Amino acid sequence: MAHRVPRPESDNGPFVRARPGPLDDLYHYLLTAPWPELIAFVALFFVAANLVFATGYYLDGGIENTHSGSFLDMFFFSIQTMATIGYGKMAPISLFCNVLVSIEALFGLLGLAMVTGLVFSKFSRPTARVRFSSCAIVAPREGVPSLMFRMANLRNNRIVEGEIHVVVARQENTLEGESVRRFHDLAMSRSRSALFQLTWTAIHPIVENSPLHGHTRESLARCEGEILVSLIGFDETFSQTVHARHSYRFDQIEWGVRFLDVLKRQPDGRLKVDYAHFDEVEPLQSGKP
Repeated sequence: MAHRVPRPESDNGPFVRARPGPLDDLYHYLLTAPWPELIAFVALFFVAANLVFATGYYLDGGIENTHSGSFLDMFFFSIQTMATIGYGKMAPISLFCNVLVSIEALFGLLGLAMVTGLVFSKFSRPTARVRFSSCAIVAPREGVPSLMFRMANLRNNRIVEGEIHVVVARQENTLEGESVRRFHDLAMSRSRSALFQLTWTAIHPIVENSPLHGHTRESLARCEGEILVSLIGFDETFSQTVHARHSYRFDQIEWGVRFLDVLKRQPDGRLKVDYAHFDEVEPLQSGKP
């Protein structure tokens, strides 16, 4: 009977990775941040900057046609200046406010240029929308025990000359008794795909020279390791190289099961991926690979 394997909350594996703070590399942080987070950051920075300039206008009081003692008027005057709107109702009359307006105008021009460049870079950054199965499985394939997982191209396009690289990372002891993390390449039965459009099941035969040979579910669990997967290919739409990555902890490997078939033939003869069952597996049946 088929059952669904829960998708992991993160593909970062069981190892703790020290990451730099957002301010250590602000450009990279904003470039990779989700859109709501980027918009919120820009909005907060915009409000904070205008509050600073509005405070300067308020303390000097050199803006005409404002309500006496109104900080809100100074705030909205700052917004009009920074955004180069200039309705013409409020204007600076003191030397200090004119200098402050000049500084804010330059600040607004530089800020607009930087935000425009950041948004353009974020929009134009090519990415691959590849879905990985929530678990990897170990099951016979052509009579050979094999590690398998599958991928799906979520975009309605093609990735040509796709290539996968799979590595097993695990804790091992050196001859001196030191515990180290080592990486071993896993040879795939097919590491390249001339055309990746729908799904791709990656298969690693667990033969004698395989780093996984002789392991059981329990022995792999003791290794505290993970399977690292990277996919690279050429996206026809972007005309650029795209990549995707994923990882499977050893406790995310299911044994003695098979993936459900997700390719369905449509009435017009085309194949369609049934993502509702993409993560589902079922026990192996006798005579059924």
